[in-house]
Amino acid sequence: MPLTFFTWILAFLPVLTVLVLMLGLRWGGSRAGAVGWFTALIVSAAFFGAGPQMLAYAQVKAVLLSLDVLYIIWTALLLFHTAAEAGALTSIGRALTALTPDRMMQGLLLGWLFASFLQGMGGFGVPVAVAAPLLVSLGFSPIPAVVMALVGHGWAVNFGSLATSFQTLLAVTNLPGELLAPDSAILLGISSYFCGAIVAFLADGWKGLLRGLPAVLILGTVMSVSQYLLVTNGIWTLGATGGAMVGLLVGLALTRLPFYRRAAVQNTPTAETRQENGRSPRSLLLAVSGYLILVVLAFGINLIPPVSRLMSSVQLNLDFPELATRSGWVTPAGSGRPIDIFGHPGAILLYSSLLAYFIYKKSGSYTSGAEARILSKVARGAVSSSLGILAMVGMAVMMTHAGMTNLLAQGLSLAFGPVYPLISPFIGALGAFITGSNNNSNVLFAVLQMNTAQLLGLPVPLILGAQTAGGSLGSIMAPAKVIVGCSTVGLSHEEGRVVGKVIAYGMLPVAVVAVAVLVMVGIGSP
Repeated sequence: MPLTFFTWILAFLPVLTVLVLMLGLRWGGSRAGAVGWFTALIVSAAFFGAGPQMLAYAQVKAVLLSLDVLYIIWTALLLFHTAAEAGALTSIGRALTALTPDRMMQGLLLGWLFASFLQGMGGFGVPVAVAAPLLVSLGFSPIPAVVMALVGHGWAVNFGSLATSFQTLLAVTNLPGELLAPDSAILLGISSYFCGAIVAFLADGWKGLLRGLPAVLILGTVMSVSQYLLVTNGIWTLGATGGAMVGLLVGLALTRLPFYRRAAVQNTPTAETRQENGRSPRSLLLAVSGYLILVVLAFGINLIPPVSRLMSSVQLNLDFPELATRSGWVTPAGSGRPIDIFGHPGAILLYSSLLAYFIYKKSGSYTSGAEARILSKVARGAVSSSLGILAMVGMAVMMTHAGMTNLLAQGLSLAFGPVYPLISPFIGALGAFITGSNNNSNVLFAVLQMNTAQLLGLPVPLILGAQTAGGSLGSIMAPAKVIVGCSTVGLSHEEGRVVGKVIAYGMLPVAVVAVAVLVMVGIGSP
């Protein structure tokens, strides 16, 4: 299919449909994704020559790719609600707030470190839903509290939620994690400093930022280096979790310094801390036990070769034939992305959830009906996102197989050329803002960014790192996440104001990443 303005618009039509429905009409991801899928089906068949066989195989491949992600989403939510129902997150949050009276350090501990830890373990709106009410209970105003919790965890989204977004990036591009992890980690590590600095500023103004600068530099360094070491050694499922855990430990040590033990100007609670249904665990160790189990299992299964081989011995995979459109675009034959049934990150989350449940149950942390509440919350949180992922992955795979994504890449390469590295993070951020998640942004735009990088002769791992880093930071601005945060602190009619503030602060880390990408292209990606 030759590149013309008309054919480029046709190729862009499914994505444009999703953007208009989600941004203009405020549709959810599942509804907008379904319409986008149908649009891609019609356009690919009517204008790009995709036949029934190609479209059928594209949907089979899309289901396989979706399962790779949904396995994590469902089990990550299961672990989160297993711990939340036991009161574990409330206990952890209260323990952190009791460590220092310093307002700026409280903001960093809860709005940056604890929110990032929650993103590593659960994600999907969990950080702002848990951290924002805790900040309000310490005397922070509701709007700054929500903005702190949102901006603070932005750097941790890509390798958070057991690396769901990164797994999606690998799935849709069919590239190995060892190739893509380093640049992604570097860009997100750079952004982490700015996420922390913004939280310090929101917590205590310019004086708080200047006084907190040493802490931000120390914590940003230990978290970004820890994440980099984990993901470049194949443990990307624990990249954000490990980085945030190290950050929390160092942050706790910093609270013991006299410089950061200044009494808070205001520390009178202005709102009740959000309560969980069950009783809080009797000790902090019990509260974190579910997450400690996850860390031990993830490290053990990934780092002990005999265990790793055993757990990856049973795989779900399919072989796909060569497929061609009537206009001549060819998709080579090959295997789909294999899913390790017992060694998959989703499986590790499932094991951790079951063990955590028995520990909390034995300790008496659950009240009557806890099991039903856990399963109900998991279903409510996962069903809609699952439908959205299935629809959007199906749309993206159809577009790729029909040659539509390649045509979009050709147009972008001609339009932007040398400055493309500067806009690539903003493409990722735009996708996440509109679709509500970095995961969906990678589904929509990762292959497009990869093809554009190839056409322009740019380093593919770096451009894909820019895509997923931009999506990670852009996801904090998504209206859906803002609504979650506002609903937990009594701002149900103030979402518009909060979105504006989050965009104003959140665009800074995205811009920094864009400049970093341009510099790295110039000097050569590490």
